[in-house]
Amino acid sequence: MNATNGWSLPDSWFEVLDWAIKNCRTQSLNAILDLHEYDAMGTEPEANHNKFLAFWRQLSAHCANQPSSVVFEILNEPSRKLNPELWNEYLRQALGLIRAENPTRTVIAGPGFWNSINHLQELQLLEADQNLIVTVHYYAPMDFTHQGAAWANRKDKVGVDWLGTENEINAIAADFDKAVNWAKAHNRPAFLGEFGAYDKAPMESRARYTSAVARAAEQWGWSWAYWQFDSDFILYDIGHDNWVEPIRRALVPEGELSPKRAQNDLPGRSAF
Repeated sequence: MNATNGWSLPDSWFEVLDWAIKNCRTQSLNAILDLHEYDAMGTEPEANHNKFLAFWRQLSAHCANQPSSVVFEILNEPSRKLNPELWNEYLRQALGLIRAENPTRTVIAGPGFWNSINHLQELQLLEADQNLIVTVHYYAPMDFTHQGAAWANRKDKVGVDWLGTENEINAIAADFDKAVNWAKAHNRPAFLGEFGAYDKAPMESRARYTSAVARAAEQWGWSWAYWQFDSDFILYDIGHDNWVEPIRRALVPEGELSPKRAQNDLPGRSAF
């Protein structure tokens, strides 16, 4: 996408998108089409404003005839220079473009500061639009979930356990209570759009933490998506064509053959 071609998305890009959506539908999977350009938008929101809106104008028109199982997420983790005030403005503008072609499609949006629960109070959603779901991401405590991660300034901080103590469980509950209270006050279903622990963390602790967060979300009827399917928060080892079993079992406990459907009618569980 660039200014010389009017920010047009290439046909080849739409071909891949349509292939992905078709295969999701074939497998009875809901698809969340999430604009993941959070780095560009956070670094230079004003310079990318026109491109951002052009993207949603085109995607909204292209997907207008898709079934309700195709959901839009306006932007992953708005942050940095895309502050809450500016993000609320951009969100309203993008949603207006989406509603022109998709008046009742489910749309997901979250607060600023990387979809932080602690910044939900700054998120402004149109009360009249009842086809909106709020998303939050959860990686607390970061010293555990991001240990060994150079991009999080924790390259040399490793060996941190998460034991599932009463205090640790209560910390999750206290954080989630903030989101629950906000969602109830604003009559919005909630979606835990990301959670997980980096693969440098001890495996037993990763599994213990993953299970605790997933069960806490399910307690409130939230849909959730684990981060991530492959790569460094790994759930599936593509190279060896195998699940990382401790994480799989933490997400879907033994005896549960299929994911539960949560109250807001998004997939009860998924992984990006």
